[in-house]
Amino acid sequence: MQESGLLQRFRRARVLVVGDLMLDEFIWGKVSRISPEAPVPVVWVQRESLMPGGAANVANNIRALGGQVTVAGVVGDDRWGGLLLKELSSRAIDAGGVLTVRRPTTVKTRVIAHHQQVVRVDREHSEPLASRTISQLIDFVTKQLERVEAVVIEDYGKGLITRPLLEAVIPAARTRGKVVTVDPKEDHFELYRGVSAITPNRAEASEAVGWELSGDADVRRAGTQLLRRLDVEAVLITLGEDGMHLFERDGRDLRIPTVAKEVFDVAGAGDTVIATFTLALASGATMAQAARLANQAAGIVVGKLGVAVATPQELRATLQPRSSTKRSATGRPLRARR
Repeated sequence: MQESGLLQRFRRARVLVVGDLMLDEFIWGKVSRISPEAPVPVVWVQRESLMPGGAANVANNIRALGGQVTVAGVVGDDRWGGLLLKELSSRAIDAGGVLTVRRPTTVKTRVIAHHQQVVRVDREHSEPLASRTISQLIDFVTKQLERVEAVVIEDYGKGLITRPLLEAVIPAARTRGKVVTVDPKEDHFELYRGVSAITPNRAEASEAVGWELSGDADVRRAGTQLLRRLDVEAVLITLGEDGMHLFERDGRDLRIPTVAKEVFDVAGAGDTVIATFTLALASGATMAQAARLANQAAGIVVGKLGVAVATPQELRATLQPRSSTKRSATGRPLRARR
């Protein structure tokens, strides 16, 4: 199936996102002078806005692309938690798996002036959740597995993605033949064994294998090792301005150059990658097709200021007729044209 045709199937795909929920707050303003109190800019606030963040941003990206999405996680019993639930509801994201707990909601506040981030302020508690809360989440996820085609595990290391949860959710999903993708945290790599695919960035992959990924040879060695070590079907390493590299269990690998023309803000780009990648897989795409679509979507969002999403219309506009890609005997592409 052509990648453009896959976009039509996004609307029928159902995805469950499990992970650390956050609220992104943006304070937009302008700077005209330096503070007399310290060598820092004085920002005159002009407006404020809120966006779902973390795992909630992954869900928001899936919904913006037309997919049906349910999210499971926790928010605090506070004003911020209420605002995040309101943001999810306004975007038609099913928050039936969101539990309210007695701890603060994770909030990231970004101050932006003249199209540039001035400072970020984080409010968060990352202690592991109570075992009773984890059990409730496991119960919800297990029941939802019959209703979805794919599960995204979004691990920001804020205490929700733990060994007990993963040891219950991953086997249950895989036994039912569901796609399971993980946006990983460095400390938890060994817990992701057996999932469909992981999407580490360069730093996360480097930390996992123990060497710096300074060139293509380093990246290829890391991807190959992670495939074997974690027994996954695919590893998609995102490389920032260098695009991304997909490694598959059958020995094929695909180097995908970046398509971003301008980069204003990389915040949330990883969320867009795993959201698009998983939604495409849930819609019947091959790993290579899903990776290419994810690369296109990431190129769209980094050209926007603030945590952003891509739409089906924007993604469709980037898809151009492509000549067939020749591959070597090992399955590696010799030439890729866009």
